[in-house]
Amino acid sequence: MPILAGKVVIPDADLSVSFIRAGGPGGQNVNKVASAVQLRFDLAGTAALTDAVKYRLRALAGRRL
Repeated sequence: MPILAGKVVIPDADLSVSFIRAGGPGGQNVNKVASAVQLRFDLAGTAALTDAVKYRLRALAGRRL
């Protein structure tokens, strides 16, 4: 697990970014432009976290994972 100054470093390969249409009111541009960013993290596939940390994150996230 790479650690830099007491912090975990997540490799770029474990992250993915996508642009999506945000929900809610949007005026004239509603459903036309991607106005939200979605950041996803590959918890199962990452080597940056120990199994104990992954287990704790799964327990904290519950159904949101």
